[in-house]
Amino acid sequence: MRQLYIREGSIGKMEAKKLRNIYICFPEGKHKVLTMSYDDGREEDRRLIALFNRYGIKGTFHVNSGITGDNRIPLSEYRTLYEGHEVSCHTYTHPTIARCPLEQVAEQIIEDRRELERAVGYPVRGMSYPNGSYSKEIMDLLPALGIRYSRIVGNSEHFAMPENYLEWKATCHHNHNLLRLGEEFINLYKTQYLYMMYVWGHSYEFTQMNNWSVMEDFCKLVGQREDIWYATNIQIVDYMDAADRLQFTISGDLVYNPSFQSVWISVDNQIIEIKGGQTVSLF
Repeated sequence: MRQLYIREGSIGKMEAKKLRNIYICFPEGKHKVLTMSYDDGREEDRRLIALFNRYGIKGTFHVNSGITGDNRIPLSEYRTLYEGHEVSCHTYTHPTIARCPLEQVAEQIIEDRRELERAVGYPVRGMSYPNGSYSKEIMDLLPALGIRYSRIVGNSEHFAMPENYLEWKATCHHNHNLLRLGEEFINLYKTQYLYMMYVWGHSYEFTQMNNWSVMEDFCKLVGQREDIWYATNIQIVDYMDAADRLQFTISGDLVYNPSFQSVWISVDNQIIEIKGGQTVSLF
């Protein structure tokens, strides 16, 4: 969030500065985002995707391209099944990578990216750590391997934006207070903050625990709402990158967007779209 000081005055006289509130917003001026994150690419993803599609919810699916069978969805179906969502890296064969040589970690990620990109037809730039295993050395390695973010395990139980996208902790696993946290999320109203609800898990867990109703109730609760942006993990990362690149004049009267995508801001409660490549007057 940014606050800029604007000088207001008349000819020959400088009056006191007036503080204007300039806030970064999500697309269309929204201040809440929901994102879902599911690992391993099991057959239950089919039912989960159908549920997400019904309620306009976006998911990121972290998969292992080197594991076949064992109730796994074939690579040949990825492009159509996961269309409208995101396919992300989960390493090639799902090792506990904090115990592996960095050379093997790099190979696991590169080979998974290579096969997934052949399957889906776009650059794969996200990841979740297999078995929740990672280290500082692995995080330092990821940017050189083309990875922009990676999810860890655990439950933050809050709705703040992450400080480090390579150590991204979700709000909750779907078996951890999902409906209570969903109620809290939809009732958040202070527009001076950006709120994110991030849910993670494995789709096969719904079958194991016979609790598909939990996700169905959650999607009914939070889906198709005008005040929520529904985004994949990488869409959030890309949008916030573009927002961070906005260039404001010292006087706060102009803003330039060097990115290709639009970014929305609020100026004294007025929502303004800054289209890619444009300079916009804020008066």
